[in-house]
Amino acid sequence: MTSIGGAAQGMVDWNLAVATATRLVRPGPEVSRDEARAIVAELRRHAKSSEGHVRSFTKMATDAAHDTPVLVVDRPGWVRANVAGFREVLKPLLEKMHERRGGGAGGAMLGAVGGKVTGVELGMLLSFLASRVLGQYETFAPPTKELPGSAVGGGRLLLVAPNIVHVERELDVDPHDFRLWVCLHEETHRTQFTGVPWLRDHLEGEIQSFLGETEVDPMTVLERFREAASALAGNKTEREDDDGGPSLVEIVQTPAQREILGRLTAVMSLLEGHADFVMDGVGPDVVPSVGEIREKFQQRRAKGASRLDMALRKLLGLDAKLRQYRDGERFVRAVVDEVGMDGFNRVWTSPNTLPTKSEIAKPADWVARVHRKADS
Repeated sequence: MTSIGGAAQGMVDWNLAVATATRLVRPGPEVSRDEARAIVAELRRHAKSSEGHVRSFTKMATDAAHDTPVLVVDRPGWVRANVAGFREVLKPLLEKMHERRGGGAGGAMLGAVGGKVTGVELGMLLSFLASRVLGQYETFAPPTKELPGSAVGGGRLLLVAPNIVHVERELDVDPHDFRLWVCLHEETHRTQFTGVPWLRDHLEGEIQSFLGETEVDPMTVLERFREAASALAGNKTEREDDDGGPSLVEIVQTPAQREILGRLTAVMSLLEGHADFVMDGVGPDVVPSVGEIREKFQQRRAKGASRLDMALRKLLGLDAKLRQYRDGERFVRAVVDEVGMDGFNRVWTSPNTLPTKSEIAKPADWVARVHRKADS
């Protein structure tokens, strides 16, 4: 007899998602075999050297027991890592959707068909994202032979080599400087999770609470996937005044979820803004052309690409991620200016010292809450 957990996982054909994304993902920039080897070796060197730069600048100590590997991957490798993470994170939601749908032969058949449809649609979305992500700290997938991680819960830093090469060529910047600059940002994320052991469990707990509160009908989620897939296929008709509608995250919010999402938004803004702040803080000392890189990269970030790209950013909530970089970086800079790096690092003391969503916008409120209360 199939367990509920196994049947729920069958609501998404994960293997089909990987196969679809791998088939559809755009080929990377043309490089020779020797060039590819040299790029991978350089990224590994930069990732290693970034450890010292980031830890010296942030004054964050890391726990060897929580250390995680750096993996230089291609686009299909990024897809496989993210599908593995999704499988873990989405278990509670899929089990809830399975229970709501009900058992029986009809439900099982609908689950099998729906699982393949959702697998294809998820694969299409991942194929879109796989050509855009430069690097990522993948937090949740358990360690495997293909995806090694720390002994205490997994975790690994992914550097997507073809995407880094694509962007450095598009921006026409020094490739060696750009690769190191990207590694500084991504190494900051690795330092955050290896230096703050409670952070992973806290983030996972918030995500699971969010998913556990989901009351949306499964067909509504599938419909949003279909809209995204239709946009990818170029079939979505857009009006000039169309903002793309709500994102996948926004449509599943209950009042309890809005509270959780506010906390998640705050912590993600902190993590992304901190990485940008560190990248720019370390940059002038080790990346000679950091000014040019930063200016061109910010312009690229701001303008996006086509209307299709902007519609998908809205649908997937990526426009919110861009705001997180900006708002979080302003928060970190303001706090460091006020109380120094040691004072800022009180943010990592416990979940209670993380900034709230309103404090991200008003850093002085965080300083008043955490510092004046602690120092009084």
